[in-house]
Amino acid sequence: MPELPEVETVKRGLEQILDLPGERLLGVEMSAQKLRFSCNLDDLDQVKGQHLHSVRRRAKYLLFELDRHYLLSHLGMTGSWRIENESKKHDHVRLKLKSNRVLTYHDPRRFGFFEVVNKNDLENHFRFSHLGPEPVDGDEFSAAYLYEKSRGRKTSIKTFIMNQEVVVGVGNIYASEALYMAGIHPKLLAHKLTRKKAEQLVRAIKDVLNEAIFCGGTTISDFKQAGGSSGYFQNFLLVYGRGLEECHFCGTMIQSQAIVGRSSFWCPRCQKL
Repeated sequence: MPELPEVETVKRGLEQILDLPGERLLGVEMSAQKLRFSCNLDDLDQVKGQHLHSVRRRAKYLLFELDRHYLLSHLGMTGSWRIENESKKHDHVRLKLKSNRVLTYHDPRRFGFFEVVNKNDLENHFRFSHLGPEPVDGDEFSAAYLYEKSRGRKTSIKTFIMNQEVVVGVGNIYASEALYMAGIHPKLLAHKLTRKKAEQLVRAIKDVLNEAIFCGGTTISDFKQAGGSSGYFQNFLLVYGRGLEECHFCGTMIQSQAIVGRSSFWCPRCQKL
């Protein structure tokens, strides 16, 4: 499933291929096949004629900013956006633009969804009101914040940093990589995180996510950037998917185990519990 780096990559790609700001939205077409959640057709009528000002990202959501609304897009597992007038099988949303182009959402497995949100309601919207800070934008996600947030938390540190209420966008792959870089065992209980380790972990999370964004995301199976190309951060993974292989730094065999149902990878020497 696309995580923060993949969604950020799609956002940046859309910014390049769209004529922003000022592109005008002439209409929205939805396929008869439903996505994960249904979109209210009356809401779609409200956005006709509005101008498209920007494309934003909040957590794993894309937000197309209009005059009075946002078009919210979640990519699910196989969702992608492209500019193309010709429709294809598994195209579910078509945004008709004044420039005579069509921005199309394609999703073979239909786990993504598309909604219309009033601009004034965004921060209090049920999909956003509970979310933690952004890890790569702004200063809210800091070592002091993470340390204080971890007090009294008896869940594993890996589960803790994947909690979207703590910090957004740290998916399974990036959690494993960041913990390895910070020298923290994924099973460490969150409340045992020290201030020093919190500093190292915050730095590692930022570094891993920024590097993944630079590489255009991680393509394990279905992820596509805006326009259809794949990311290549998977070529630089240090532990994820490398069970029973040697650690790049100490030569110890990488171990793997499911933690709360998610595959986890670590070096028992570099990440002592």
